[in-house]
Amino acid sequence: MRTLVPAFILLLISSVAHAQENFKTRPSPLAVTSMRYKDAYVKIVYSQPQTRGREVFGKLVPYGQVWRLGANEATEITLTHDLLINAVLLKAGTYSMFAVPNADRWTIIINKDLGTWGAYNYNQKLDVLRFDVPVNGNGVASEAFTMTFDQKNELANLLITWDKTRLEIPFKFIN
Repeated sequence: MRTLVPAFILLLISSVAHAQENFKTRPSPLAVTSMRYKDAYVKIVYSQPQTRGREVFGKLVPYGQVWRLGANEATEITLTHDLLINAVLLKAGTYSMFAVPNADRWTIIINKDLGTWGAYNYNQKLDVLRFDVPVNGNGVASEAFTMTFDQKNELANLLITWDKTRLEIPFKFIN
């Protein structure tokens, strides 16, 4: 028994390390972006698809169709306090994020359904918020789909970049 316990612990550690390594090297790795203001925070969890020489928008990600806003599981946003997104109130909670990309503007969708894989079972009846944002050119092509916050006190922009596309979504913390 004394030799089984250490062997089991080594096996467990090895399995966890192997799983973490596989997690980091998967084709669309998991990513998180977050921001904080006073006692409120916002966190977005998404997967980062890579360009890998492919034509992205209009081909890999078709125009005019609901997209999971990343890869694998649908992107999820969690906020601990109510805030304004694109000047519209969003109540504290956890939601899925989707988008309908088009060449000149995207429709951003905040939806109540959680734990979905992709946008295959997307249900428009569960939408909480929908709004359009213009597409800006991205001077340098981005290999990985990336979401980051550019924050200045209670104001921030969620920057979404991939390939030669860039979007900015305004956020505002409210008290």
